[in-house]
Amino acid sequence: MAFRREFDRLYRTPFLIFATVGLPLLLIGLLGIVFSAGLATRLPIAVLDLDGSDLSRTIVRTVDATPDTAVAFRVADLSEGRKLILSGKAHGLLYLPEHLERDVFAGRRPEVVFFYNTQTLTIGNLTLRGVSAAVPSVEAGIRLQLRTAEGQPVDAARADLAPVPVQANPLFNPTLNYAHFLLAALLPAVLQVIIVTTMAYSVGRDAATPHRFRVMRRLGGGLWRAMAGKILPYTLLFLAVLGISDAVLFGVFEMPLRGNRYILLLAAVLFILATQLIGTLLALVLRPAASAISVGTLIFAPSFGYMGIGFPRLGMNDFAYQWGKLIPGTWYLMARIDQTIRGTPVDLSWWPIASLGIFVLVFASLVALRLIALRASPRAERVKDNMHREATT
Repeated sequence: MAFRREFDRLYRTPFLIFATVGLPLLLIGLLGIVFSAGLATRLPIAVLDLDGSDLSRTIVRTVDATPDTAVAFRVADLSEGRKLILSGKAHGLLYLPEHLERDVFAGRRPEVVFFYNTQTLTIGNLTLRGVSAAVPSVEAGIRLQLRTAEGQPVDAARADLAPVPVQANPLFNPTLNYAHFLLAALLPAVLQVIIVTTMAYSVGRDAATPHRFRVMRRLGGGLWRAMAGKILPYTLLFLAVLGISDAVLFGVFEMPLRGNRYILLLAAVLFILATQLIGTLLALVLRPAASAISVGTLIFAPSFGYMGIGFPRLGMNDFAYQWGKLIPGTWYLMARIDQTIRGTPVDLSWWPIASLGIFVLVFASLVALRLIALRASPRAERVKDNMHREATT
């Protein structure tokens, strides 16, 4: 009865339909458009070439040929390049000093300088990576040319230039596709906020007064069945929304699924239930519902910063690291990354699943204790509500 009543309420309340289905799908579409490229390429940079030699032109062409950077501006001085960086038109400035070619072939070590904005962390690192890959390749070619010009065999010259070769094998996300890890993390983080606020609003409306609470209990055939019937429709809706977002990620953005899909599904169910129970507990403890919504938003809106996606959790201070442990989304993202990008074996994947299960058990117990308290003291709740109404009026 409570299950059907909640679905009827959803049907009659456009705001709830939009909050549970429309808003998440709208955000999925918006974030999908933002990250549709998957990888940021051809980022514009400026060049200040004071040498004008064949070597400097070779360096510029090599930098422009990398997938990360594109030489979009030629400037006459450092001041002009600085203005381009501050305006956002260019993301870096490559400075090639005078007499660069002469000093290189004379055996000196002139400096090629690259200026970039470290406040734009991702863009700055990408442009730096492009320049750092291009300039050493030109340098290696020149050194090889000088050695062979002195009569040294090509193979011997190459061995001298790189006596200990390093083979680098990037794991899990070698293309640095942002849709595969950043978009896949943003969607659950946004959904987490929506789940908490929606449950705080929905449960808070019925728990606002003892009369409404008794009506919900009577229609549900008991307090526990009523609360389960109230939560379950939203569980199914949020699970469907998360399934649609995953269908977009796996189908459109081709995110890999290297692990076990059933573990991923179990983690999704536990994540949604844990977040729902937190919103329910806030609604039962805090009055009115607006207070529960505000506190839930305050707790979970900045949670993306504690999940270890933009900044590694091992590099955080103790407070941030421990706070991240208390957020269900942290463990869900761990399980999600393990089963998609990393392909973690099943025997190594149970810790985040167990953590989510503990969240569900703990918050379900707290909700049960709060329901027992509300059922045991309805008169006290009525007095409290009357005092609240008198204070607000």
